[in-house]
Amino acid sequence: MKLEKSIGDLLRKKGWTLSIAESCTGGLVCDRITDISGSSDYFMGGMVNYSNESKEKHLGVPMADIRRYGAVSPQVAKKMAQGVRKAFHTTFGLSITGIAGPTGGSKEKPVGLVYIGVSSGKKNWVMKLDLKGNRREIKGKASEKALQLFYQKLFDL
Repeated sequence: MKLEKSIGDLLRKKGWTLSIAESCTGGLVCDRITDISGSSDYFMGGMVNYSNESKEKHLGVPMADIRRYGAVSPQVAKKMAQGVRKAFHTTFGLSITGIAGPTGGSKEKPVGLVYIGVSSGKKNWVMKLDLKGNRREIKGKASEKALQLFYQKLFDL
């Protein structure tokens, strides 16, 4: 069974809802979630927050945090997940921020660095990934890992 179907079945069964904020994946996770018929029962919406200004304006990520830690950081991933959950009034917020390449990387933050955030309102989790591949591969791997982490955390409550 597809991961996104398993997620949907569990969310529906528990009466839980999900919203997603994506940066480096550009909407791939939302696309996968909405590939499941009936996903409107539990998926309330998503945003592609690519710019720092969008992260601040729509998700409430303080610009001071973005300047201090960088847009690709565990702190910003956590704030993005919290912000999207609040914006859509959902049980869970899921976020992804990273560097898909081929440009944009540095020695401290190389291409393939991705952070995934999950917020339930009571708990927050962030996972760091160091992915390899071209831009399309990194985006695909990041979206898969985001769904895997989210599914796993549904059982940690």
